[in-house]
Amino acid sequence: MGRAYEVRKASIAATGKAKSALYMKASREIYMAAKGGSPDPRENLALRAVLEKYKGQSIPKDVIQRAIDKAQGKGAEDYISATYEGFGPGQSMIIVETLSDNAKRAFSEVRAVFNHKGGKIADSGSVSYNFQRLGELDFKGSDPDNITENLIMDDIDVKEVKTMEDGVISVLVAPTDLSRAEKVLRDLGIEEFLANEITLIPDQTIELTGEELEKYQNFVDALNELDDVQTVYTNVVL
Repeated sequence: MGRAYEVRKASIAATGKAKSALYMKASREIYMAAKGGSPDPRENLALRAVLEKYKGQSIPKDVIQRAIDKAQGKGAEDYISATYEGFGPGQSMIIVETLSDNAKRAFSEVRAVFNHKGGKIADSGSVSYNFQRLGELDFKGSDPDNITENLIMDDIDVKEVKTMEDGVISVLVAPTDLSRAEKVLRDLGIEEFLANEITLIPDQTIELTGEELEKYQNFVDALNELDDVQTVYTNVVL
């Protein structure tokens, strides 16, 4: 599937307001991960995972370091995470994860995008039933069979190993096995990951075309430009 990798490739080209929002998202996630443990990613697995997630997205080093330094200071901020779900243009299924210091503002802004861009906020469970929470590891590789064998031999709960375009292998595992799967892959000589995170993968996907596709892309772009939005998950295949 490689959803995290595909989303990441698309976001690399972000400019202007979208790039500013990306820096904000990265800063908050790095801050929260560093706040919960050591500022050294070698000792803090959560921080290492976040840094891996944003690697390759041209996040300035000073943005990363400021977030880590801020987390170690006094008077640290508190961010609240929340998840909203609903339907977008073309009956697309949308899940939005936010991280904000003002939960009311975050919900108000997300709801406004749904209302003004052809979507509809739905009750919890209306969309999430179609998504599985899985660990995803994407990397450059050429021997998916050998990778699958080694993961299974280490008792990793492997859900899928798939070769995508650009010579990228995508591995999906049970969320609780993500760290162990990463270790197995590193022992096999894999040093750099294009995705290394817990993500949501849709069971059933749809394709949109024409005007519906254009409306959908505008809708998702508007959500991603919100400072409080961390991740937008969808069942649309582009």
